[in-house]
Amino acid sequence: MHIHILGVCGTFMGSLALLAKAAGHRVTGCDMNVYPPMSTQLEAAGIELIQGFSAEQTGLNPDVFVIGNVVSRGNELMEEILDRGLLYVSGPQWLSENILQDKWVLAVAGTHGKTTTTSMLAWILEQADMQPGFLIGGVPGNFTESARLGGSDFFVIEADEYDTAFFDKRSKFVHYHPRTLLLNNLEYDHADIFPDLAAIQKQFHHVVRLVPRNGLVLTADQQALLDVMQMGCWSEQQTLHGVSGNNAATNQGWSAANVSEGRDCFDVLLDGEKVGQVQWTLSGEHNVQNALGAIAAARHVGVVPALACEALGLFRGVKRRMELLGEFNGIRVYDDFAHHPTAIASTLQGLRAQVGGQNIVAVLEPRSNTMKQGVHQSALLQSIQSANQALWFAPNHLDWDLDAAVSYSAKAASNTELQSSRTVSTTQQIIDMLLESSQPGDHIVIMSNGGFEGIHQRLVTAMKAKYDLG
Repeated sequence: MHIHILGVCGTFMGSLALLAKAAGHRVTGCDMNVYPPMSTQLEAAGIELIQGFSAEQTGLNPDVFVIGNVVSRGNELMEEILDRGLLYVSGPQWLSENILQDKWVLAVAGTHGKTTTTSMLAWILEQADMQPGFLIGGVPGNFTESARLGGSDFFVIEADEYDTAFFDKRSKFVHYHPRTLLLNNLEYDHADIFPDLAAIQKQFHHVVRLVPRNGLVLTADQQALLDVMQMGCWSEQQTLHGVSGNNAATNQGWSAANVSEGRDCFDVLLDGEKVGQVQWTLSGEHNVQNALGAIAAARHVGVVPALACEALGLFRGVKRRMELLGEFNGIRVYDDFAHHPTAIASTLQGLRAQVGGQNIVAVLEPRSNTMKQGVHQSALLQSIQSANQALWFAPNHLDWDLDAAVSYSAKAASNTELQSSRTVSTTQQIIDMLLESSQPGDHIVIMSNGGFEGIHQRLVTAMKAKYDLG
């Protein structure tokens, strides 16, 4: 089969292209942003890429056009496909019908931590010699690719709640038909497509309804998810309680106990009984929750928890999830894919637990559609309370006055950690300020779910030059 993918350089569609190529299909694709690293990865796999969405691409005569959700009405190529009545399908639907058929799908859903948890689960199955296939919305440190077919019936997938395509407004994950479903958390997000939390809960329940009777639904002990489960569930259910402190032994389901201050060592309990211990390099309470979910999901396909815990001891994280970019004269620079206030707060709290009283500088770009609209304005400003300083990038396209909000929040801050919080209008100003003020022992955390004008590498290059590190 020849498929031509519209929007091929997106994280999901690029991974789909790699899977299709590995499955023996001829794959071509187009996008407005054909540049590394995704373009390099695709071209290395033998996938022909075309810049833009010209109508002439219908002349490729593929068997089907696979449409990414970046494509909307008015797109030149899409209009030509519609005018000519050519066959097209969404990416998630094509994946379901051509890759996931007859697979035991383990799907990881939630507002936060999907990429990290999916990577953990795939790595656990890999260490258990189960040769899983996977599709991950990021670059996992333990693998050389973000997607692969695998050598078994098990397929681990990051299950996104964002809509499928302009012609299919259901969440992507309803196409995956999981037998093991992990619902790690649920908060309001994606304000551009969901009017409220209830709308997202409805989509989450759609996927719960698809899990077979012999399947398993794992849910965090969180009211928003408990409400989803109250709508009905026809499969086995288990609950993830997270860090439960001294009361962990009374919980039914999964919990963590004897948790170290930095969250880098903890016992894993199932129904109050210790079944393993995790010792790893990650930090933060959110990653403890992610680990519990991955361990529980792996157990459903036969991996004993002790082995899963051992595998997580070798887990190397995911690029752009508190990824250490380098250390320069004792100054550490991290890249974190931050898209929601809860994730920002948890990440900074985890780092604070690791570094104690050392200086933390948070550099933030409010880039997600929800952030741009100011939906989480108050929570966003409170999310950086574990940092000592915060620099906010204030572009012109925000729908709210970030400068005024940050000024007010800084005056109202009552904690002892946050000493200053201010907006900066250009990324070059941010780099200049960091070069001038940073001291040995500082931790600079760059937080954005986008490219942030390449500030990460520009800062690293500038730091190397300043300290003559070549």
